[in-house]
Amino acid sequence: MPHKEESSYYQDWFAKAEADINRVARCLEADDIEDASFHLQQAVEKYLKGYLISCGWKLQRIHNLEQLLDEAVIYSPELEQYREVCIKATPFYIEERYPFIAFEISREDVEAVLPAALDLIARLITCSEKN
Repeated sequence: MPHKEESSYYQDWFAKAEADINRVARCLEADDIEDASFHLQQAVEKYLKGYLISCGWKLQRIHNLEQLLDEAVIYSPELEQYREVCIKATPFYIEERYPFIAFEISREDVEAVLPAALDLIARLITCSEKN
């Protein structure tokens, strides 16, 4: 299978991220918490990467939201206020993808992170439009 090259246009990343954030609501409605958590992490990751690309950042294969935030605060220091949401949402990717014993993401976990994640997303969109 040929390797596909990722887009270097932040708008493409935002479009994919928007689809992920829309999936979060649908998954929560269907009580599919694992997929809701995964798509929430993916949305934040893609919005962060899109923002960074809009700043001229060279795309890296990073799934850790806190590491992506480290890069983002170089361009917009005010994004530091979203560190907690990045710390809390990063495990949503890892825990959904690997079989761990005695770990479960709850609806409450997802719903607790969602408002701050949406606020971060709105800020990333606004910041990207300035670039």
